[in-house]
Amino acid sequence: CFHGRVVSKFCVLTVKVIHQSEGAGPLVSADKKLLVLTVATQETDGFHRFMQSANYFKFNVKVLGMGEEWKGGDVGRSIGGGQKVRLLKEAMESLADQEDLVILFVDSYDLIFAGGPEEIFRKFQQTNRKLVFAAEGIIWPDPRLAEKYPSVRSGKRFLNSGGLIGYAPYIQRIVNKWDLHDNDDDQLFYTKIYVDPLQREILNMTLDHKCEIFQNLNGAMDEVLLKFGTERVRVRNTVYNSLPAIIHGNVNTKIYFNYLANYIPNVWNYEQGCTICDQDMVNLLFSLSKQEFPQVTVGIYIEQPTPFLPEFLERFLSQDYPKDKLNVFVHNSVYHEKHIQKFWEENKDVFRSFKVVGPEENLTQGEARNMGMDLCRKDLSCDYYFSIDADVMLTNRQTLKLLIEQNRKIIGPLVTRHGKLWSNFWGALSLDGYYARSEDYIDIVQGKRVGLWNIPFMAHIYLIKGQTLRNELKERNVFVLERLDPDMAMCRNARELGVFMYVTNRHEFGRLISTANYNTSHYNNDLWQIFENPLDWREKYIHPNYTRIFTDNLLEQPCPDVFWFPVLSEKACDELVNEMENHGSWSGGKYKDKRITGGYESVPTDDIHMKQIDFDKEWLHFIREFISPVTLKVFSGYYTKGYAIMNFVVKYTPNRQAYLRPHHDSSTFTINIALNNKGLDFQGGGCRFHRYNCSLESPRKGWSFMHPGRLTHLHEGLPTTNGTRYIAVSFVDP
Repeated sequence: CFHGRVVSKFCVLTVKVIHQSEGAGPLVSADKKLLVLTVATQETDGFHRFMQSANYFKFNVKVLGMGEEWKGGDVGRSIGGGQKVRLLKEAMESLADQEDLVILFVDSYDLIFAGGPEEIFRKFQQTNRKLVFAAEGIIWPDPRLAEKYPSVRSGKRFLNSGGLIGYAPYIQRIVNKWDLHDNDDDQLFYTKIYVDPLQREILNMTLDHKCEIFQNLNGAMDEVLLKFGTERVRVRNTVYNSLPAIIHGNVNTKIYFNYLANYIPNVWNYEQGCTICDQDMVNLLFSLSKQEFPQVTVGIYIEQPTPFLPEFLERFLSQDYPKDKLNVFVHNSVYHEKHIQKFWEENKDVFRSFKVVGPEENLTQGEARNMGMDLCRKDLSCDYYFSIDADVMLTNRQTLKLLIEQNRKIIGPLVTRHGKLWSNFWGALSLDGYYARSEDYIDIVQGKRVGLWNIPFMAHIYLIKGQTLRNELKERNVFVLERLDPDMAMCRNARELGVFMYVTNRHEFGRLISTANYNTSHYNNDLWQIFENPLDWREKYIHPNYTRIFTDNLLEQPCPDVFWFPVLSEKACDELVNEMENHGSWSGGKYKDKRITGGYESVPTDDIHMKQIDFDKEWLHFIREFISPVTLKVFSGYYTKGYAIMNFVVKYTPNRQAYLRPHHDSSTFTINIALNNKGLDFQGGGCRFHRYNCSLESPRKGWSFMHPGRLTHLHEGLPTTNGTRYIAVSFVDP
């Protein structure tokens, strides 16, 4: 649409007004009629939104031009729209003799009602004119006509053809002057009539200068604000202190208009929340058997080295959806071949089909995403295309079902980075087409406003109907536009085609992980993600029973002031051992040790320091986050600094170093975490505290014991008699 001149459906409303609105103006007699006409040749998302607002106010709608070929030109970029005048002229032939009939002629694809027929009728009557056009502050299409416009003391000066209200005989008189072509400009036609003083007087015309009825957003976005009422949401024009009844997102204001339409007239409010979220939904569980579930093509995209990829694949596999209804396409551009190979070998027969494209194909991101989307577009049995990037960690097993049930052409679940405002959608765009923050962005991300949100940009994860791909998005290269990344290109194509994109935060779906500082030079790279992705790190590497220390007092005291508790997961133990063995520079238990101050260790162990594998700061953070809370619980009144100079993994073997002689640790307290299983990986081992003649001889993998380091707890490492025993040790608060 351009300056309100858009292919839009003509809607007819017949309304008898029987109540006075808000105490202003005279009562409207019951025999008065209001007829609303609008033009649309296709049932677009914008048209359905228009109809939704019309139905809210109980307008009876009839459409003109539906199914007709649009010949009115590309009104979004140049002149055109004459076809609307021609259709209106034809419609008025049977209506012109009704002298008391008021015609309201509006666009539809980019227009909604904020007020009802009573209000519109009353405001029109108050003008004391026969014809009233919408007004705006920018002249189109011929600036040379500006000097011919009558001057106004206050208000917008120029005509906009997206809104017209008047008595039927006068509407007919003005449209009967039309003798041009469908692709000629409708706004220029009306403007030339309006700027003629004689015609303006004969037709008794004026403009809605102060936006009482019509609010065109072009050139006026900074004038309008949302006004939340107890019954519905309005727009208030702050310049004229008016409450426009019709909101028109003309020219380049579509994105802001979509934002307003997320609330107006009663889509979302503070009292009821989302009022339209349950409309048009489908219920997979109760309406379909598993065999009747829609067929979905899933595109999985790994476009950069991504932490926690095996966990991502596990979460995808756990989606509660029939696997024989899923066609899986994976594009892996770099690094993760071993993960994908393992996933393919284990699941190649689980899905309906499984296709993998690796880095050897040398595809760009846009080419890869087009390839995945094309698999659905070309397959007529494909009902949905589900695109998910590897940095999306789905925690809701029902995600795919919930998106399908919402029944939108394009919809994505809200996912955010843990503890941050970074998400997979933008609420607004800047003038150059990049991110801008909408007024409601933070409330949506934080779940203070819950619903379905029409947005200008989405990425990382979304669901598209197969029919939408084969119809509106049938262009094969939707991910390719000059100077734009693939997601921005796809979203711009959808916006320009009038296909709405929604994000839903009606449920908790999952989160985004950070890939920005993922170092792949280690043997187990995810171990280093404790800062970048703390929640995923915790889920992978912290013992599943760790929180029970605080909720169920899952804490043992096998010896006086020796506390035993779960802290590391099996994966954490295995990967830490593997990392040390991959490094391989075990100290050999020698007294001379250049790694420590003074170069001499009085009670040496066969070990590798965390500093040697560049893991020291991560390990200290682990101590502060997961050991310090336990310290506060068991050593009442002591507040640890959570600092340690000595952090290392010890290796005990019968043929190198099997035990450690009695000693004190240079620490306030020491932690000692078992990294493998007694009886399975080694025999013997354990720790004996001499003062209490107490031994801990059955260490559990992933469990730590914690004890005072100086004075009271002289201890020794008991001999490992077979196999290899690994422990992680820290001397905390030295």
